[in-house]
Amino acid sequence: MWNVPNILTLCRFLLIPAYLVVFEAGYIRSAFFILLLAGATDVLDGYIARRRGLVTDLGSMLDPLADKSMMIAVILSLVFSQMISWQAACAMFLRDAGMIAGSAYFHFRGKKTVPANAMGKLTTVLYYVAILLIIFELPYAHAYLWFVISVSILTSIIYILQFNLLHKRAGKPQSLDKPR
Repeated sequence: MWNVPNILTLCRFLLIPAYLVVFEAGYIRSAFFILLLAGATDVLDGYIARRRGLVTDLGSMLDPLADKSMMIAVILSLVFSQMISWQAACAMFLRDAGMIAGSAYFHFRGKKTVPANAMGKLTTVLYYVAILLIIFELPYAHAYLWFVISVSILTSIIYILQFNLLHKRAGKPQSLDKPR
């Protein structure tokens, strides 16, 4: 149950308060580098888990929870520091909170969840770029953020469709024909 990838995921949870403390202390760019470290542990734990056959149900549930929890902490820090609008924060927060709630709900009901796909991973990278643009006050940062929010909503719709397809296939009755 507790293996290297899951321990890396646990470390990512511990980076959330570290990010918040550093951000709140006014070291916003340093906080961004803590966010990058969290992203690196995400990549590393996924790589190790797949490469060494260490994918577990616990890791499959905790990994996206750690990612979404970090993103919610980042959203809150950016909105409270007035670096992003509350409308953008609400759109991002509702999407991530919905993903966490939906994943937890289905996990605890014994249903399979849809693993991260290329669109989900691309969305995460796009969010990191948007945060970089905002923190470093680069041009078009807020327009780009809204583009990423749109992509993330599209990605969520794709996940919902994949989830429905997965459970429609799983719910089909097996043939009653007996081999002769």
